[in-house]
Amino acid sequence: GVRDVLLVYEENRCSMTYMYEYPEYLKIKLPKKTARRYPAYELYLYGEGNYAEENKNLLLTGIPVLFLPGNAGSYKQVRSLGSIALRKAEDVDFKYHFNFFSVNFNEELVALYGGSLQRQTKFVHECIKVILKLYRDRDYAPTSVAIVGHSMGGLVARALLTLKNFKPELINLLITQATPHVAPVMSLDEYLADFYAAVNNHWILKAQDLRNLTTLSVAGGFRDYQVRSGLTFLPRLSQQGSALSVVSSAVPRVWASTDHLSIVWCKELILATIRAFFDLIDENTRQITENPKKRMSVLNHHFVRHPAKIFEENPDAVTELTGPFLWITVKASKWTYSVYNDSDGKYFTFPLASHRKSYSHVYCENSMLDTGSWIYGCMDTKSSMCLNATDLSWRAELLPTTKVVILKLQDYPFLSNIVIAVPPPVGNKYTLECEFFRADSRTVELPVTHLFSFGFSSSKVLLNSSGLLYNVQLQHFNQIYQAFKIYIQSHCQALKERKPSVYRLHVPWSHEDSVTVAKVPSLTEISAKLHIAQPQNDSRFSELNIYSSSDCQYEVILKTSLLQVLGQIVRFHAGALPVYVVSNILLTYGGQLSTLMSTGQCSDFSLELVRTAKPYKVEPLISIVEFLQGFNWFREIWESLSLPEVDAAVLSSQDAWFPLVSLILFLFGTGIAYCSGVFFSTSLRLFSSLWLTLIRPTILQKDNKLITPRRLCRVLSLALVSWTTCGAFAVFIIYLQYLFKDMSMPSHMTVVVTVQSHCCMSLSEVHARREFGNQSLMQSASKTTEPLSNTTIAEAISSLKMHVTVLNLFTWIVLLNLPSLIYWLKNLRYNVRLDPDPCRSTAIILVCILEILMNSSTSEVKSSKLLKIAAKVPLPLSVAMLAFGRMHLYRVSHFVTFSFVLHVLCCIV
Repeated sequence: GVRDVLLVYEENRCSMTYMYEYPEYLKIKLPKKTARRYPAYELYLYGEGNYAEENKNLLLTGIPVLFLPGNAGSYKQVRSLGSIALRKAEDVDFKYHFNFFSVNFNEELVALYGGSLQRQTKFVHECIKVILKLYRDRDYAPTSVAIVGHSMGGLVARALLTLKNFKPELINLLITQATPHVAPVMSLDEYLADFYAAVNNHWILKAQDLRNLTTLSVAGGFRDYQVRSGLTFLPRLSQQGSALSVVSSAVPRVWASTDHLSIVWCKELILATIRAFFDLIDENTRQITENPKKRMSVLNHHFVRHPAKIFEENPDAVTELTGPFLWITVKASKWTYSVYNDSDGKYFTFPLASHRKSYSHVYCENSMLDTGSWIYGCMDTKSSMCLNATDLSWRAELLPTTKVVILKLQDYPFLSNIVIAVPPPVGNKYTLECEFFRADSRTVELPVTHLFSFGFSSSKVLLNSSGLLYNVQLQHFNQIYQAFKIYIQSHCQALKERKPSVYRLHVPWSHEDSVTVAKVPSLTEISAKLHIAQPQNDSRFSELNIYSSSDCQYEVILKTSLLQVLGQIVRFHAGALPVYVVSNILLTYGGQLSTLMSTGQCSDFSLELVRTAKPYKVEPLISIVEFLQGFNWFREIWESLSLPEVDAAVLSSQDAWFPLVSLILFLFGTGIAYCSGVFFSTSLRLFSSLWLTLIRPTILQKDNKLITPRRLCRVLSLALVSWTTCGAFAVFIIYLQYLFKDMSMPSHMTVVVTVQSHCCMSLSEVHARREFGNQSLMQSASKTTEPLSNTTIAEAISSLKMHVTVLNLFTWIVLLNLPSLIYWLKNLRYNVRLDPDPCRSTAIILVCILEILMNSSTSEVKSSKLLKIAAKVPLPLSVAMLAFGRMHLYRVSHFVTFSFVLHVLCCIV
């Protein structure tokens, strides 16, 4: 599954964008108050060559666009947009042009640490005010700014509307690239979760106030394994009619998936974006239009359905068909015409009266990919010629190798003829084809194979007719955990050069289509999987549209792909995997405490993991709670206790959850927990052996006191570090201290075991071992120690096993808090204290606890009256962790810390 997500995807079909001149970034001077409040942030203006020189005095006359980089993103990523926009402006002699600004967020890790998101949002607000001031007193001065946000930059742009003093009219267009709008990829701190909740709730509750803001969200598709495309779709209830979400593989003239970084430089996608920007300009104001309907029309034109025509806001309803063209009447139901060096233009007219009874639709395609009109509808029933006609070219759709139009005859009762215009060619060779057909004859139902068929069974359909278009309905293909391989085999009667076939996987409830072009004849493999599950109120089918060659037959074979099913599970739920790993370790930890209570010895981690980490101990209770939350009375009791909603219920509401996924993740977590246990044991053996060769201790030192003045000073020092700098830094220091303590412990134990074995040896054994150099060790040990009992050695081994498990749990706490530590280190030159710090209070508690735990032994724990409670608590903690931590990883630290507190109390009480 991991391999499917990281390695198995289409090749990169994006072209690189290049600058024609050297890019320059002009730093914009900010007000002193703003610069002092945000010392790490900057604002730049992009430019190249002469354009950059002209703008150094900041006498700007263009249309302002602000680019916001994302997680660890650079302000220089604006260059692709800025450079292509500059070339486009040169094409229109700078009648219109755009000024691209970019914000430097110091490449902060805002996807992992949410404490700076609010600060970034406020800084962007200040930048917008500074930008608009640059145009003051200019002709056609703008009153708003368009924003392009990559990744988390798009979320920051949406968050502007949550600020109290922000005026919504300052933004009229927002384009986001691979922005996770629905939820964070990994919610590692509460500030990130709260920020998302505030933004999404505001956009849902204040949807009426946002009608004048047009929003476009573009996802990268399956190549983007960092942010899955399902997260980029704007919440369904927000901005009905003024928001659009698409996947780049469905964007006309792009038709390619992009990874998380290439989405900012993919030439095909950048061209579509810049074309849209120029079509959005209002000729009267020379700024982006204030008409929301026009903005949505432009975005639909370039990002959803492109008719292969230049955008027109109000195209002419009636067109005059003039010119010395030859009129030819075609009465056949199927027609093909190839154009090459014809001298005269022609009009082919298709009378509809004779076809209405037998056929329901007409389909036409044109391989000439120009932007001119080519198909018309005529309302004149008396003459064979048609002077005034309706331009049906706006009903066409652009595909990679052709432009097609499908008309339902019932929708055009007023038309008497269809007219195809063939202008005189200028050295171009192209083909036009039309056919009348009944929809039911070209629609084939193909039930998808069951999830548990594992690819051993298949569904097949043979398309025997010689039509130009087929629609294969994929029945019951509507869930995100379904994944299939579709094989399309084309067979042709005669060997000759043919136009390539186009296969489109069409998902009607979201703009996530994928398009494949294949030679004919050939065998083509297509992966079929979803980014968004089918909404409950939607009854439409996913379809495989086959734009075929007329004299070829097509066989479609569909099989379940087990690896891609696992890939979907990883793609949608890998962020929750740490919770399952820690849950397994926590269950093992509780099992070791139980064994210690019953036998007096701590069991081995691997054996205890096999014995105690069972999914049936945790999963049924969560499923019962999720089921009961469907009842109002239970939900009222739940809310009265101030308990958060179960994460599985939230995922189910997003159609991203199914019963088996938790079991699969739990087993995956068990495997990772087992490997981590083996890794820790092996690492400790290796480093302890190295430590023993460097420093040869002679005895296992034992300190009966858990709290000493020296340890108390260490605790106070680390608590001070946590409070004044960064909590994760203090946690990391205590972790290294604990790790060093555990590495040195086995070396002491090695000496103890060696001493004890020598004390029990017979004289012959001693003589036999002398030649290997052990005599000196025995002699030195006999001078310093007395023979130790087996109980002492067993107790030392038991303590080490317990410490290894505690250290294993603590490692995951360190990993989950590592992003805030990295963020603090990157910004240390600006501020010594991390504020806000998601780990500060937890760090102070952990420092106090672990200073005691690392110096404790199992002899103190097994005699405690609280051991019974401490051994039973990890099970309910594991259940709670899976219930409330899958979408909120920061809660894991709280559950583990609570179990550590009980362990410490067992050492004391």
